[in-house]
Amino acid sequence: MKTKFFKYLAKINKILLPSYSKRKLDLAKASKFQLLIIGWRWYVTKNTMN
Repeated sequence: MKTKFFKYLAKINKILLPSYSKRKLDLAKASKFQLLIIGWRWYVTKNTMN
């Protein structure tokens, strides 16, 4: 059940949230909000794989 939820959430994130790796964002120059989005996407991806 938990994995299905995170897979659904990952699909929503892919549509709504920007991909900073495609934009070649430098993490040292990223704003706090951009780091928050990166962290959220990482958390969802990590839980999708479990």
